Amino acid sequence: MIHNLAENNALVGQFVAELRSSEIQTDRMRFRRNLERIGEICAYEIAKHLPTTTIEVSTPLGVAECLVLVQQPVLATILRAGLPLHQGLLNYFDRADNAFISAYRKHHKSGEFTIQLEYLSCPDLDDRTIILSDPMLATGASMVVSLDELYRQATPQNTHLVVAIASRQGIDYVKQHYPNITIWCAAIDDELTAKGYIVPGLGDAGDLSFGAKTQY
Repeated sequence: MIHNLAENNALVGQFVAELRSSEIQTDRMRFRRNLERIGEICAYEIAKHLPTTTIEVSTPLGVAECLVLVQQPVLATILRAGLPLHQGLLNYFDRADNAFISAYRKHHKSGEFTIQLEYLSCPDLDDRTIILSDPMLATGASMVVSLDELYRQATPQNTHLVVAIASRQGIDYVKQHYPNITIWCAAIDDELTAKGYIVPGLGDAGDLSFGAKTQY
């Protein structure tokens, strides 16, 4: 399943518009907060698809039956750009276990790049629901490498991907490798440049959130 939230949610569309705006995105705090808001909306929508149970809760006046999740998901993100989106998910799944992945594009003189994965910290993933977030799904290479490493650790029950902007090529690449994964997008763009950047996209989400980095 692929969910494009901006197709029928003008609030998501407004957040995406501000993320894309070269004028508004100069405000780093607002940029991070808009990513966080998208994460919150995705958490709300994903929760509708997770297993639930009914519990009894004692109130000062009696007993109430409440619908709750059977189990909290594991929230995973790709450092550093994924942190604001991850925080939005964590605001709602506030008792979730967390996983962090260090994966980045290592550029070569030829102009090509490979994905370098250097670090993974995660809890037990067996029979758990994983929600993996990254603001941009461009080529899909970083996401597939990260998923490969997560699945190498254990066998999750279900996996959801949460991204702000996805390219159709990136979605297709992920689905080729992991056809049963559910993808949640705030917007989908059709074009991907020869260097693997989404057009119109929004730029470098990590730099816009936390400041420009020096490339080594």
